[in-house]
Amino acid sequence: MKQATDPRAAGIFLQSNGITLHCIEAGPKDGPLVILLHGFPEFWWGWRYQIEPLAQAGFRVLVPDQRGYNLSDKPEGRRAYQLDLLAQDVIGLMDALGCSICSLVGHDWGGIAAWWTATRHPDRIDRLVAINAPHPDVAGSYMRRHPSQMLKSSYVGFFQLPFIPEAMLSADSYKALRRSLLRTSRKDTFSSADLAEYEKAWTRPGALTAMLNWYRALPFKPSQSVEAKLAMPVLAIWGMRDPFLEFGLCEKSLALCTKPQVSRFEKATHWVHLEDPDAVSRRLVDFLKA
Repeated sequence: MKQATDPRAAGIFLQSNGITLHCIEAGPKDGPLVILLHGFPEFWWGWRYQIEPLAQAGFRVLVPDQRGYNLSDKPEGRRAYQLDLLAQDVIGLMDALGCSICSLVGHDWGGIAAWWTATRHPDRIDRLVAINAPHPDVAGSYMRRHPSQMLKSSYVGFFQLPFIPEAMLSADSYKALRRSLLRTSRKDTFSSADLAEYEKAWTRPGALTAMLNWYRALPFKPSQSVEAKLAMPVLAIWGMRDPFLEFGLCEKSLALCTKPQVSRFEKATHWVHLEDPDAVSRRLVDFLKA
C-alpha cells in the first residue's frame, strides 16, 4: 500500500557545483547510493512514494530539490541551467557524500538531466532509470520527423518566452499549473493537499523563473552528441498515455544503450510514478538490485 513521505521531512543542505542544494536523505549510510531527480513542476516530494521503499531495500537515497526549485539555490539567468551544469550538480552531490559512483533515477526534466549525466560522466553512474524522459540527443530530431510530437511539445517554445509564462502560470494562485497537473494525470493522482504543497514550492522567491529557465537554457545545449553507446544498464519506465511525450522518444533513447530495458505502463500517463507508485517502486528495486 502506498505511503507518502511527509512533505515536512527534515532535509540537509549540500554544496555542489558552486551552489547549495536542499536534499532529503533516507536509508542506510553504507548502502548503495541512489539519487532521484524530479522534473517540472515538482520538487523533491515528487518522489514521495519511492523514497521509503528504496530505503527499506537497503539503498542510501538522496533526493535533491534541483537547482532553481523549492529550497535550493536559484542562480540568475538562463545560462545557469544548461545541461552540463545540471550534470555537474549531480556529480557534486556524489562528491559531497564521498561517493564515487551512484545509480540515477530521473523523471521528466530530471530524467533528461540523468541521461545527460550518464552521457557526460559514464564512469560515475552504475545504473540509470529514465521515467517518461527522452535522451536530449534524440528529442529535437524526433520532433522534426514527427509533427504530432512537435505539437505536443509546443508549450516548450512558449516557456522560453520572457516574462509572459511567469504571468500566466502564477495568475489566480497558480491556477494554470494546478490545472495542468490535474488534466494530464489520472483522476485522484493529485489531491488538493498535494497541490497545496506544490504551490508552496512554486511561490518561493525566484522559483518560478528559475524553473522556467530550464526550458530557456535549451538553445545552449552542448553540441557534443553521444559518441559511444551507454554501457551501464538502463531502464526506461514509460506511462503509455503520456500527453506530452510519444513512446517513439523512448525507443530512440534506448537505441543509444548497450543494455536497455523498458517497462511500459499501458494505463499510466506522464505521472506514472505517482499513479502506479507501488509497481514503479518494485520495478526500481528489482532493477537497481540486479
